[in-house]
Amino acid sequence: MLRSYTYGPFQSRRLGLSLGVDILPRKKLCTFNCVYCEIGFTEKSCHVSPQYRLTAPPSNNFKNELKAILKLIPNLSSITLGYNGEPTLNENLMDFLNIALDVRNEITWTLKKPKITLFTNSSTLHYQEIREKVKNFDFILAKLDAATDIDFNKTNCPHEEVPPINRIVDSIAKLKSEMPSENKLALQCLIYNSYRNDFLSNNNLENITQLANAIKKIKPDFVQLYSIARIPANYFVFSIDEDQKKIIVQQFKEAIKNDKIEIHYY
Repeated sequence: MLRSYTYGPFQSRRLGLSLGVDILPRKKLCTFNCVYCEIGFTEKSCHVSPQYRLTAPPSNNFKNELKAILKLIPNLSSITLGYNGEPTLNENLMDFLNIALDVRNEITWTLKKPKITLFTNSSTLHYQEIREKVKNFDFILAKLDAATDIDFNKTNCPHEEVPPINRIVDSIAKLKSEMPSENKLALQCLIYNSYRNDFLSNNNLENITQLANAIKKIKPDFVQLYSIARIPANYFVFSIDEDQKKIIVQQFKEAIKNDKIEIHYY
């Protein structure tokens, strides 16, 4: 069967057995151009404003493809939207979600139904209409690698019309307050090191401190701290080690002082 939308399933560090669903064009379309991106640089013509909207509804084949694949994976943990850029740029996000919900409910699962997960880089969440869509996902993975504008601009290289990081933090907090209680929010914080003396990584005390403050404000259900695991877009960034992850998790816990927020490293 020719697959147009799905990839995997693969064993995810943070999601378990996950089937990916790509709802964007084959060329990466994103509001960021992250220094560590595993799928490479964002081309200039595809580095877009958070106001940009793509109209790309699911074809008639999407439901059939999803159903054919899911029948083969009765132990799946997650149906995960997001890979080739920022999925909230697609105006038809809810069409994909509704079809995924319908197909999921038609299938008999080994244990429990897989959650339907959305990856977002958080850059569009200041728009109410985007939050109204995003909040319907069972599990939302919202990116927050930096909490100072210096670290944000160096790490995520946002389009010039992306709002400053404090507004992004406010919009994630607003999303959390608007979500149904049964749906869950995880902040994804990728922390890395740099080989270059002239490029300070986001693994610095000020950024870690401000990230902790942002987490306190947002009150997510989970924080997922991780690092580079594949070849990054830029040669000079590399993964922090396990000891560094443990130290940062401890810094977060000591600063946040909220046992309701689960903090894990991967």
